[in-house]
Amino acid sequence: MVMNIDVELDTSGLQCPLPLLRTKKALAAMTRGQVLYVIATDPGSVRDFKVFCKQTGNVLRGFEDKGGSFHFHIEKA
Repeated sequence: MVMNIDVELDTSGLQCPLPLLRTKKALAAMTRGQVLYVIATDPGSVRDFKVFCKQTGNVLRGFEDKGGSFHFHIEKA
């Protein structure tokens, strides 16, 4: 599936809570319907992003584990 990406955020090497905090900041600057592509290496980010999206109404459009590098497509609510 090909998805348009409006903003890309690389949080590789950062540990909790920094990937989530940087994601929140990036989403705050975006408009509804735009897609944020996030790369993270913190294993806790998998759970964090799923819970974050559920709580905030943002939509997790895609997730992929590329061998320790986690890739998320989040649509701004």
